[in-house]
This record gives sequence, structure tokens and C-alpha cells, in this order.
Amino acid sequence: MRVGIIIVGLTLASSPLIRLQVLPRPPVQTPAPQIQVLDRDGAAVTGLTDGDMIRLRLELSEPSDTQAEVMFQLEGSTSSLPGCNIDQGGRDCETQPFYALGWYWTETGLPSPSRTLQARVAGLPEIGTVSVQMAPRPVVMVHGFSSSWEAWVNYLGPSGYLEADGLPGFAVGDGQVAGVLNTGSLTDPSQETNTIAENGAILGKYMEGVKQKTGAQQVDLVAHSMGGLIARYYIDKLMQARDVAQLIMLGSPMAGTDCADLPASLGLYLPATLEIRPSYVDNVFNVDITHRHGVPFRALAGVPILEGFKAPCTAVPSDLAVSLESVTAIPLLSRQMSVLHMNLNLSREVYSEFVQPLLRTPAGGFPDDPDPILGEANNASLQFSRLFTGHVGPGGTQEVTVPIDTGIALASFALYDTTRSLAVTVRGASGNVIELTAEANGLVVVQDPDTLFYLGYGFQDPRPGSWRVTLEATSRTPGTGADFALTAHFVGGATANGQLGTFLPRIGEQVIITADLGPPAAGVALSGAQAVIRRPGGEVETVPLLVTGSHATGAWTPSVPGLHGVDVTLTATGSDGIAIERTVFLAFEAQPIGGLPAWSAMWPCAIVGSILCVAAVVWLRVRRRRRRSSAQA
Repeated sequence: MRVGIIIVGLTLASSPLIRLQVLPRPPVQTPAPQIQVLDRDGAAVTGLTDGDMIRLRLELSEPSDTQAEVMFQLEGSTSSLPGCNIDQGGRDCETQPFYALGWYWTETGLPSPSRTLQARVAGLPEIGTVSVQMAPRPVVMVHGFSSSWEAWVNYLGPSGYLEADGLPGFAVGDGQVAGVLNTGSLTDPSQETNTIAENGAILGKYMEGVKQKTGAQQVDLVAHSMGGLIARYYIDKLMQARDVAQLIMLGSPMAGTDCADLPASLGLYLPATLEIRPSYVDNVFNVDITHRHGVPFRALAGVPILEGFKAPCTAVPSDLAVSLESVTAIPLLSRQMSVLHMNLNLSREVYSEFVQPLLRTPAGGFPDDPDPILGEANNASLQFSRLFTGHVGPGGTQEVTVPIDTGIALASFALYDTTRSLAVTVRGASGNVIELTAEANGLVVVQDPDTLFYLGYGFQDPRPGSWRVTLEATSRTPGTGADFALTAHFVGGATANGQLGTFLPRIGEQVIITADLGPPAAGVALSGAQAVIRRPGGEVETVPLLVTGSHATGAWTPSVPGLHGVDVTLTATGSDGIAIERTVFLAFEAQPIGGLPAWSAMWPCAIVGSILCVAAVVWLRVRRRRRRSSAQA
């Protein structure tokens, strides 16, 4: 023991008396090991936003006698954190950078604004702790087809779902930061939409604004319908450093939706309606958009429609607009709920049972999975009748005759009406008027444009022959009248198959179009076949196909880059004399000569940044529209 000596002097009479007092010296305090949380720039911090990139550093008070393995633990969590090693004779070490994902939430789903980190050396008890203040990640929401930020009204504001959980919420286009998507205008459906790539760049710009406003490095993306494709494009092509913690999709068509063929046939909401056509999503988009860069994908499928006659333009089960098969067409974790498409982004039940638990995912719940291996494109298409289009003037009517051939077990009709005002009368093959009801015919009237049709109804085991549908203007029909598109989805009867020789031709490269009737109509001679080509500008050209027996073939050469729709219609007469009509809906993306593919035109955004890229896109679109206006003048 170290001692101290104190000399005390006293005077007794004339002689000094010296007395020695021995006192113990206070022990020397050995500094405790120090834990530091370092941000991505290497600065020590005491506060984080969930998802920030960090490193952990441990500094000992004295050099280590041996090589030591240091382990870190988030108190209350069973997930492991990266560790580091201190060399013999060394005093400190740092982990590799990692994301503090899920740190705001405990494993029971409760918020934890303060978390404690523990450190220990292998084989020894805990040697130190440090506390860090946590803020939750922002939630960015992406709306779908012909919609706006208001699709997320139930999530936003003081009484919204997110506020109740203390989560900052942002919907693209809401004005909190810059950025507005264009997936179609309900007030002007003929207005050109952005492409998925263009909207993906706008999403990136909006997210950059959110990150600057909140200080967060990552966000959760919640997407409805077509918004899921926009988010996938951003993650694959435009995301540089990872800034998406997870992608949560509600009714997103991973294999497209045939309901889009109705407005597309009228030249409306282009190119969006062609970009969600199954032929395009399967053969172009999914082939190229494959990278997730570690972002987990989660999807919810609405499955309230279980009977085919209640599904006007999808397979079942479905949510009216998107089938379960489409939602799960790519590898991802999915769940099903009995909710209609237009309610998936509004439903309290969807939020509390699906979205909220994912937003509350704790540490260890964000696996850095590799990109999945995708299977071959699903080219088996649903069977549709001829697609009928026309116009009903004020006070007027239009009659459409739809032949239903022998062997059809189900016929489900879908009507798209730009004004959502026409009344429908149906006469069966017997000529009698059929009173349509929800119970007997699955009659549904949908005002939400995101469903891509206005009215639907169906029949099980319909009588073969000519069915007549009369469309009549009502008091709600505007003075300009109403454009319409109508088709029937068949199960059973003749099957039509169509294919393109290439889905990514160069300008000037011939596209071979083939189609045929298959079983049970195989061998039935076609009486006619044609392909209706819709160019990127909306112009339409009809191409007759050469018929040989039940097979048809033709060719067409694109002269401009961009997305083209191809509607192939086959007609024949069955052995019983009843007409057979089928339409196959296809799409291809013409590529510029010597340039980047049209569908990857936003790749430069990954280099020059989303803001510059958005500006370039706007300039190119204005220039293109001016050229079009000049050509029409």
C-alpha cells in the first residue's frame, strides 16, 4: 500500500515536538472501457435514426495482454451484432459498417427511444455499456395507377394510422417535399402519363427530400398497386447507397393485370396502361428489374373474389383488379386478406394486421437476402373475346354483340366507361333480358379508376350463341357523351395463343407476330386475323395477318422507340356454326438504334443523380410533345 506522511508541528514550552501521522493514499481509479457509436463519417454520436449506417468502437483502458474477440449486444434483443478483434498489445477495435435497422423497436413491437449497447470480451463478463437515443424511420408511400398522394389520406395527418405509432409519414406528391408522380389523370385520361422509369426517378427525388428533412438515411416504402412496380424500378436501377429498409406492397401486379387492356384500347392513360399489361411485365419488366440490393420485399394480396363470374378481367382469387397469381409472380414473402383492391391502401385492418407489424420489425428482422433466381415468364394468358370500343352520345345507345362459343363454362364481362355513367342491358342467346344482380351475376360498379374498369358482371355455363349488350346514356352522361370499351373473359371453349418474335426489337427490326387457336378448337380454320398496333404516341395501325388453317402470322416494323401495344384478334366459326372470337393482348418495347434500351433510359440517374435526371426527362418530354403538336398542326 502506498502511504502519505503528514508532519504536524507542536510547541511545548521551549522545545518543539514533532509527531508523524501516516495516512493511506486514495487508490488510483482505472478508466472503464469506452464504447462509441460512430456514424458513417466516423464521428461519435449519441443519437440515431433507425436504419442509419454505423460502426461500433471499443477502447480499453490498458493494452490487452492477448488477442481479444469483442462482442456487442443490443440489450433486450437476441439478434447478433458485428464484432471486432483487439490485437495483442492493442487497446481498441472497430466493427465493419452496418445498418442499425430495427433498433427503434423491441422484439415485442414496442417503441424504444433509448437503447443500450453492451460489450464484452469472449469468455469474460460484460465490460461496458453505452446508451443511444433512437428515432423511427420515415415511411414513404407510393400511390398506384391514375391516383395521387390522397390515396394515403388514412395514413397521414394527426389522426392518421402512422401518427398513432409516432411514425413520420410522407406520400409522394403531398407537398411536404418536392416530387409528384404522374400515373394518369382522372380528369384528362387522354393525357400522357410518365413511364415507370420516369416515375421511379421522381420517387428518388422525393425520397432525397425526405431524408434531408428528417436526417434519416433509410425509409420504409409502402406501395399500392402500380406503385410497387415504380418502387421496384427505383430499387433496382436508381438506388445508390441503400436507402430503403423494406418494400411493402399492397395489391401490386408483379405479373401485370389484364384489366389494363380496357382503357388501353381507347388510347387512354398511355403508356401506363401498356406498362401494366401482363405481356410487358412478364417479358420486359421482370426480365430486367431483378436486383433488390438487400431490400426485403413483402406483399399483400387481396382475395375477396373467389368465384369466376365475379372477376371481370382477372383470374381468381383476386381483389377485382389484381389476382393472387400476379401479386406472387416473383419470389417474395406474401400474405392474403379478403379486401378489395381500392380499399387495400385505406383499410384499418390492412394497416393493423399487415403493414404495422412490418413497420415495427425489430433488429434482426431485415435479412440481407441475395437476389432471387426468377423463373421463365408466364406466357399463358387469360382468354378474352373481341374487345369492343365505341361512343355513346347524349341520350343515345350502342349495342354490342358478343358471341359465346360452345364449351364456355364461364363468361365474365368488363366495361370501361370514361364517364362512369352508362347503363347496361344484357340479352342472352335466347334474346331475353337478364336482370343483373350482385348475387346471381356478381354485378359490381366501381368508381375508383385504380381498378381499371367501371362495371362488371358474369355468367356461369352461359348458353352458346350471340349475346347482346346495350349501353345507354343516362342523366349523368355529360354532353360530350361517353367512350367505352367492353370485353368478356372466358373460361373454357376455344383457346387463343399469341406470341411475338421479340419483345425488345431495334427500330427498323421486323417483329414477327404469330397466333393460333388451340384445343378444343385446334384444327378449326380461322376466318380472319388481324393485329392492331398502338404506337407510343397513341396512333393506331391495323395489320392483316396471313391465315393458314388455325394459324395466323404477320410482321410489323417499328419506326420510333418506345412501348407498343399489339392486340391480336382471331375469328372463326365452330363446327356447330357458332362464331368464335378471341383477342390476345401483347406489348413490346422498341429500342433506339445504337443507344441504351428504352426501358433502361433512366440508368444515367444512378450516375448523375435523380434531380438532374428528372430535369432531363422533363425537357425530353416537352420537346417530344412540341414535335407532336407541330406534326398535327
